[in-house]
Amino acid sequence: MQNIKLTIGYNGAQYHGFQLQENSLTIQECLERAIHTVFGHPARVVAAGRTDSGVHAEGQVVNFRTASAIPVERIPYALNSVLPRDIVVSRAEKVSELFHARYSAASKVYTYTIDNAPHPRVLARHCSLHLRVALDLALMKKAAALLLGRHDFSSFMGSASCVKTAVRQLLRLDVDESNGFITITAEANGFLYNMMRIIVGTLVEVGLGKREPDLQPLLQAKDRNAAGWTVPPHGLILREVKY
Repeated sequence: MQNIKLTIGYNGAQYHGFQLQENSLTIQECLERAIHTVFGHPARVVAAGRTDSGVHAEGQVVNFRTASAIPVERIPYALNSVLPRDIVVSRAEKVSELFHARYSAASKVYTYTIDNAPHPRVLARHCSLHLRVALDLALMKKAAALLLGRHDFSSFMGSASCVKTAVRQLLRLDVDESNGFITITAEANGFLYNMMRIIVGTLVEVGLGKREPDLQPLLQAKDRNAAGWTVPPHGLILREVKY
């Protein structure tokens, strides 16, 4: 048996997240159907991250096992020929038997995009959140810097989450602007349920002047009610998984 690693991208607008669900179409379901069609056998894929409904990806990573002799360089072409057009395999690799898309990951990189122009850019509306009120980037950057490092991020965790610990290492949290688009980039050794979307919502409140940029009290509170709103999913993209 070979352990195959796939790098995939998808537009999550029409899917109920990555993970299999009863009575709802998901990325995993489409991907496993395609693998069954191409390889002639069922296979369960393991993903680096279980993105939520409406969230997109360009660097999601999965792995599965097969005894097929299909050349690895042909796998993306074969799978893309049967996948929906909004799910694309960009790379396939043979990896060690020990490789696990989730547990072998060192960190993940997400971006969230805000269209901060007076009027929404129509071609960006499926992958960015439009906010017409100007945001104060200097304050947002100041607040973001205070979240870097190893912390208990309970205040930035969705209420439906069930984890042993909310401690995560936030390696990067950048706030950049170009042509009216504000991009928030985060890299961490792991993300809690809705963590990125709550961080963005909190930074937006800072940028609007509704919250002080000192976010240390929020971390210390370890209370979801202390942090900001959960922004919609469509501005969020899983950009890269690092190993």
